[in-house]
Amino acid sequence: MDEALVADIIEIEQLLARYATGMTQDDIETVMDVFTPDGTYSAFGATYALADFPALVEAAPKGLFLTGTPVLDLHGDSGTGHQTLCFVAQLTHEMRIGWYTDSFRRTEHGWRLQTRAMTFLRRSGARDSGRPHDPTRPQPSPDPAG
Repeated sequence: MDEALVADIIEIEQLLARYATGMTQDDIETVMDVFTPDGTYSAFGATYALADFPALVEAAPKGLFLTGTPVLDLHGDSGTGHQTLCFVAQLTHEMRIGWYTDSFRRTEHGWRLQTRAMTFLRRSGARDSGRPHDPTRPQPSPDPAG
């Protein structure tokens, strides 16, 4: 494997580790820093722009974000990937499981997430991006690009 590709993979793995640690530590600045300025997060039937992240993270349950090693497909200064997630709620120890579908872009500050979309694995066997009818979730900005 090419040394530059190995370095890119390690950098992206560290980027995703910062995301999971930031979410676990309720550190919104760290979470926002792993995204490009036009980055988005999709779940709950909506796409959220970076400006929406503080309200979205504030509304999210607190707990432990355990992520697996990502599967990455990199081409030059962009790429895609998938990463598994097991979230354990702090107060109840209930779990949510699923995976992220990501796109990445190399920026002047290094690799960053451009998009991240969540798919939940349900006890029923269903796979979905969340419950859009949840009245406690914040509404996204009208323009997900910011």
